[in-house]
Amino acid sequence: MRIPRTFLHSSISLAILTLASQAQAQTDTPAPPPADTSGASGAPQTQASAARNDAVQTEIQQVVVTGVATSGGVRKLDSAFSISTANEEQLKQAAPSSTADILKLVPGVYAEATGGQSGANIEVRGFPSGSDSPFVSVQMMGNPIYPVPTLSFFEGSSAFRLDDTIERVEVLRGGPSTIFSNGQPGATMNFILKKGSDTPEGSIRFSTGTGELRRVDVFYGGKIADGWYGTIGGFYRNTNGVRDAGFPADKGGQLTATLTRKLDGGEVTFYARSTNDKNAFYTGVPLISSNEGRTIGEFPGFDPLTGTLMSGEMRRFTVEAAPGRTLSYDLGDGRGLKSTVFGVDFAQTIGGWNVSNKFNYFDGDLNTIAMFTGNNPLTMGAYNATALATHGGTRATATYLDGTPVAGNQQVVQAGLWAVEKQLQSFTDEIRVSREWMKDNTVTIGAYFANYSSDDVWYLGNSHLMTAVPNARLIDVRLNNGVIVSNQGKEGPVNYAPVASYDGSNTALFIANEWKVNDRIKVDGGIRRERQKLDATVSKLVTGDTDNNPLTVYNNNTSMPTGANTALTRTDSANSFTIGGNYKLARDASVFVRANTGHTFVAFDDLRNAGTQANVDNRDFLPTPKIKQVEVGFKTATPLYSAYINYFHTEFDGISFQQLLADGTVLYSTSGSKGNGVEFELAARPIRDLTLTLTGNWQDSEYKDNPKTAGKRVQRQPKTQFRFTPAYRIPLGENELKLYGTYTYVGERWADQLNEQYLPSYKTFDLGAVYRLGEKIELRVSGSNLSNELGLTEGNSRLTTGGTGPINARPLFGRTWEASVMYRF
Repeated sequence: MRIPRTFLHSSISLAILTLASQAQAQTDTPAPPPADTSGASGAPQTQASAARNDAVQTEIQQVVVTGVATSGGVRKLDSAFSISTANEEQLKQAAPSSTADILKLVPGVYAEATGGQSGANIEVRGFPSGSDSPFVSVQMMGNPIYPVPTLSFFEGSSAFRLDDTIERVEVLRGGPSTIFSNGQPGATMNFILKKGSDTPEGSIRFSTGTGELRRVDVFYGGKIADGWYGTIGGFYRNTNGVRDAGFPADKGGQLTATLTRKLDGGEVTFYARSTNDKNAFYTGVPLISSNEGRTIGEFPGFDPLTGTLMSGEMRRFTVEAAPGRTLSYDLGDGRGLKSTVFGVDFAQTIGGWNVSNKFNYFDGDLNTIAMFTGNNPLTMGAYNATALATHGGTRATATYLDGTPVAGNQQVVQAGLWAVEKQLQSFTDEIRVSREWMKDNTVTIGAYFANYSSDDVWYLGNSHLMTAVPNARLIDVRLNNGVIVSNQGKEGPVNYAPVASYDGSNTALFIANEWKVNDRIKVDGGIRRERQKLDATVSKLVTGDTDNNPLTVYNNNTSMPTGANTALTRTDSANSFTIGGNYKLARDASVFVRANTGHTFVAFDDLRNAGTQANVDNRDFLPTPKIKQVEVGFKTATPLYSAYINYFHTEFDGISFQQLLADGTVLYSTSGSKGNGVEFELAARPIRDLTLTLTGNWQDSEYKDNPKTAGKRVQRQPKTQFRFTPAYRIPLGENELKLYGTYTYVGERWADQLNEQYLPSYKTFDLGAVYRLGEKIELRVSGSNLSNELGLTEGNSRLTTGGTGPINARPLFGRTWEASVMYRF
């Protein structure tokens, strides 16, 4: 059997570390005890220095549970993989605009969070993804909320809302995640809920900010009875958003509760969450591109930082689904979430066996009622000329809905008002049993089960003609030969309207071993065997005229289900593997090496896009992607500084891409990729109460195996990105003031695989302050993108080429601010 070179290198490295460790075992002296930081005189520490030292000690002793075989977790400094963490205060200081935006704290991950609360595109270091977040899994209490990270019009972060019930988040990148849980080879975001304790605690927080934000967060937790603890909390929010469409952008809330029972040698926690949240979804806006895309400017009359084409006039739109069948939708529903989550987290030591079980049930509606921009802006006169050339006639009349004429030099755009109804349901369960079968050697055996479904009803296309101005006006166009080009703004039919039901199941078995060779070195490894089965029932489609009038061209060739269906099925199996080791240089410093192979399976949408069972069965057309990764890293934390640095190498083989164009066409391609890079999380504390933090990564990732794209940079990913954050704490007796700011740099990117849509680099400045009055009251204010940087996060994903002149693209949100007051009790 041929051994992969990466594992050979890894094995040699581990062997060398083991021999070196054993050779030094007799001569190494124990690490010294912690230094006395109380001062030479031995005087008691001040409140400021005590808080500073507490923060440092918390970091040094921090335990992570994500990607760890046993339920007890491992100290972050001793983990043999790349993992980033953020506690409640760090999350608040980052002021994330959405769940996905939290990932700006994580090196090696780039989140395009400019679509709003939902629908982010998230890229992971060197992993070739075209949109959404196929290589990011979102977990709660160690279990995936929905086992598939991405479907069309769904990505994992859309199923989670952040509030004050969260204790911390752990983000694992690569490492041993290929063998545990859903086997995600990319990044895993694991949100840990607060649990009740013997000391009751509660808080209420009121927030306001840009877009007339009104939000309240509440939390309470404590002891219920002997051995029983509970928490309850949630939020309610209403805001018009940064881009005011004339109706609420985000409106809704959620409620979360936990119930914990302490057991002999363990505990069990039950948790439940109900969310009902409506969130506007933002796509591209008109801009001016010049210098081959290197320079981006404001489109005349359109503020790209605060403007949106959406308006009250088009908020409630219709879809002509079939003859005599017209449906109504509300843009205010956006990409919302209406869901229920219930789970159980059990861990107990029973007769020397460590047993854990994580169960999660999810039931939710994640509909997308949103605008998707199409072709680039053009003048009304140019649009009319095209209409005449296409449909005949000698004169075109363009009017607003109130009958007012539209000037020929008015810039206009075409944008689809899409409606996608998506009902998701899933059940996941993971059980692990661990035992130390010989001294310092622990074996873990486990199994993972998942059943999930998606019921979809789509209406894509439905193009509307509108002015290229904020809060656009709809336009009607009629020709003098009787042809109606657009009516109530509608100028194109529904061009893709599948109705589909999907069911999937995954079963995985895994075994892991952890061996503590001596006090300095620890080695672990694991293997996983997983089987997936997918079934799909997809409607067959036909095109027709919904009103049997050939002159109303806006609804001719409407896509409609025939009543017949295509049944598709696919079964795949794959193996995953990981091996790693950690070598302690000192008590709080170590190096690690890690290698793994993993995979991703095809998803529901791949079956639908394949169309026939023959295509589904063709492994060349729909391959099972294979991933290889190697990491070498260094970790340390001291009162003066902290450093987490690692090198990574990734290789992909056989990943299938689909791109959905404005006219409903789906483009296919299959590629591989390879990448190398360095990630870093650095912090310096040069003087008391001052912390300087620098996080980021450099990478060089490119496509391979496809002649059209080989050698071109992996789309959407910057070679360089970093965040520099100074923070200074000012003690004021029993009170304190903390000032902080962040400078962010994101390098240039390409929006497409062919590297034709260029996205320039950008930089942003953020500032914040928090003032604490004793232990009860907290006042916080923060501002994001204070310099109003015009940076692009996405090109026009429904076009295949770049362009100069007027374009559609999605920029950063403009300057925003938020202020809150919290009372703890």
